[in-house]
Amino acid sequence: MNPLIDFPSTPHKALAFDRIKPEHFLPALEHWIQVSKERQAAIVANSEAPTFENTVAALEFSSLELNKVSSCFFNLNSAETNDAIQEIAREFSPKLTAFSSETLLNEPLFLRIESVYESGQELDSAEAKRLLNETYESFVRNGAALEGEDRARLTALNEELSTLSLTFGEHVLAETKAFQYHTVATQDLQGLPEDVIEAAAQQGQEQGKEGYVLGLDMPTYMAVMKYADRSELRSHFYRAYGSRAVKENENNNEQVIKNLVNKRMERAQLLGFDSHAQLTLSKRMAKTPGTVLNFLDHLLEVAKPAAERDLKAVTDFAAAEGADLPIQPWDFSYWSEKLKMERLALDDQALKPYFKLENVLQGAFTVAGRLFGLHFKHHPDVPIYHEDVDAYEVFDADGNFLSLFYADFFPRAGKRAGAWMPSYQSMYTQEDTEVRPHISIVCNFTKPTASRPSLLTFNEVTTLFHEFGHALHGMMARGTYPSLTGTSVYWDFVELPSQIMENWCYQPEALALFAKHYETGAVLPTEYIDKIKESQTFLEGYMTLRQLNFGYLDMSWHDRKESFEGDVASHEKAATERTALFDPVEGTRSSTAFSHIFQGGYSAGYYSYKWAEVLDADAFERFEEEGLFNPKVAADFTFILQSGGTVAPDELYRKFRGRDPKVDALIKRAGISA
Repeated sequence: MNPLIDFPSTPHKALAFDRIKPEHFLPALEHWIQVSKERQAAIVANSEAPTFENTVAALEFSSLELNKVSSCFFNLNSAETNDAIQEIAREFSPKLTAFSSETLLNEPLFLRIESVYESGQELDSAEAKRLLNETYESFVRNGAALEGEDRARLTALNEELSTLSLTFGEHVLAETKAFQYHTVATQDLQGLPEDVIEAAAQQGQEQGKEGYVLGLDMPTYMAVMKYADRSELRSHFYRAYGSRAVKENENNNEQVIKNLVNKRMERAQLLGFDSHAQLTLSKRMAKTPGTVLNFLDHLLEVAKPAAERDLKAVTDFAAAEGADLPIQPWDFSYWSEKLKMERLALDDQALKPYFKLENVLQGAFTVAGRLFGLHFKHHPDVPIYHEDVDAYEVFDADGNFLSLFYADFFPRAGKRAGAWMPSYQSMYTQEDTEVRPHISIVCNFTKPTASRPSLLTFNEVTTLFHEFGHALHGMMARGTYPSLTGTSVYWDFVELPSQIMENWCYQPEALALFAKHYETGAVLPTEYIDKIKESQTFLEGYMTLRQLNFGYLDMSWHDRKESFEGDVASHEKAATERTALFDPVEGTRSSTAFSHIFQGGYSAGYYSYKWAEVLDADAFERFEEEGLFNPKVAADFTFILQSGGTVAPDELYRKFRGRDPKVDALIKRAGISA
């Protein structure tokens, strides 16, 4: 029996992780793709006139099992992968992509959807209207309305863009891997942490070289920039990192960038938009490139002076320590770290005993209980995919089952780095039956030892609360249609529930619930809390300006209405002139290794990092004004968590705050006001 085709009986119909084997995935995928195709064919073959129920709603529910299988596969490929699963992924992903493309370009299916959209059929709910609009727009935005040569050109552009993005990433990776710094002189590495030096020595041994070998991987690069005492070493690494995919070799990305931005522009214009940014932003809160640029400009007014003050503070400190002036870009992180230690003297190791993992998790549960009335109960009989995973039932204030919640906290060979929130089953309502979600959070915290429990750094505490905020968004979902519930919201809104939960980690009232010494039970001292709060604003002007720099650069590439044929370096300099604190370093670029926008999903979207911060700071300000656990405020925020994508995000926010978000709260929290 294949447990991904014939789903076994389990508590709350949870996935039977204890029975699922790699060889089950491809047969299950092919089975449910075929079932989905048959259901689509039945929609098209229906002799009755197209209606919302027999076409749009029918399509919405046609791939529930396929979605469950694909969610299971991709989530396990991240959290508990192995060679077999990775091999399957090379076949699994293209098959799923091909099915999705085939669906969106299914002309008879689109004609029925279009007929419903244009019919003016009276729908019985705002949610149904939203699903109709989102479904129709999704098909149109993916070329369903195009004909003949235009459709063929779109298909070709999609393939070309996919290849170009892949090529961009391969070039950056190749350039990163190609760099090595080899030295036999211990004094060259003075100032670097012991674990970095140890790793460099091990790398040297593995390569049969005497001494030390350092690469351009992010942990090593950041360690060199922050801790290496030799300015020459920092300069060497800075230039190497900034010149990736710039040199005149087979890995140069300048022509790749030109091809990417021009083909993205062409694709957008083929679909009826002026620019790639306009196409992308039409389904974001920001809506238009003008809104994004105005947003960046507003922040720039306060961030630039604050960043200049930060630069002066670091420069003055460096001068007092005998550094050569002016300081260079490769000096800033080094002297900022030393200034931070002098001002704050905040030691993560001193904080960790107060953040036992089990206590922090229970703290998150308690905060969710006080805010939203939730109760969490460990369920040992729910199948899990690894012994480190714990499964919980979640109940609302009235004792009704709300969700399954999986907690997976420790690193292992089959888990990728980082932290994220998977969903194994979305919430939906079908035939008057409410199907509740199955949600997880995945992190990489230090495992307990025989003598010590798992103790978290403060950054890890905020990470847990962040992912738990995403989980609440999924667990508390209400609605009918799975594509509109939970975290199925606009890109620049999805981080609000997660980022707002981090704020409780800085509040003494909340910390008192869980920040207790694992041996003595003593509550985290006030002076530590004060230092934690102060670290939140340290050099925030400089950091904000840096984010704005990337935001402007992103928009300069993607709000284009004409083909780009110029020089990448000149373009980049002009685009970022207002955000520059240092002169450009010859031979370096940001664009050629800007993977977020040229390989990842942040094209015309880099602004969303700061946008989401505005939302969370402004929203949390209401809790600060009316009470951290104020029932009325919590109830109003519950509506955001429950609504998911069933209501437009700007409407949701205005309902909660009584107005549109203001930047002021973020400026205040960041300490960058004039």
